[in-house]
Amino acid sequence: MFTGIVEEIGTITALERPDAAGDVRITVHGPLVTSDARLGDSISVSGVCLTVTSLPGEAFTADVMPESLDRTCLGALVPGSRVNLERAVRADARLGGHIVQGHVDGVATLRSRAPGPRWDDLVFDADPGLTRYVAEKGSIAVAGVSLTVTAVTQTSFGVSLIPTTLEATVLGDLVPGDRVNIEVDVLAKYVERLLGARA
Repeated sequence: MFTGIVEEIGTITALERPDAAGDVRITVHGPLVTSDARLGDSISVSGVCLTVTSLPGEAFTADVMPESLDRTCLGALVPGSRVNLERAVRADARLGGHIVQGHVDGVATLRSRAPGPRWDDLVFDADPGLTRYVAEKGSIAVAGVSLTVTAVTQTSFGVSLIPTTLEATVLGDLVPGDRVNIEVDVLAKYVERLLGARA
């Protein structure tokens, strides 16, 4: 479980395909998130919950299965790619963002970016199957970052990025056409599931 409060920007240092099964083993440099990491720990990589399999120096490796590659942007990473990193939240820590599972629902594409006086307004295109769970002033995780939704339509949603978010996450690097992992609010999915079962 995560909060969507990014702790550091990491860098992909290696990608390996160990066999023909379609999975990928990635190595990510992240001094902060590896400072107390142990084998088997969970670390969010741009919104995707991955399990630490080894800890070479100030980096960690993780296996990414085909399901994750198909549903997320991880398959597009190359050595040198920057990623948002967050360790799993401790039970005694403050929940600064919102409940983020690290189970990416799909990918959105940045349509536009408009700079404001001290912030940027971003609009993303997304599948209606995902935007149905998005509510104005609700929460959404974009590349693992907990954000407040400023607007939503059937095929898009908007967010605003404050200076801290622009500086401390890879969202500051995005240009129109870039794709990002998104995770909608899990509570909305459970509510729909329960109401559907009653019907």
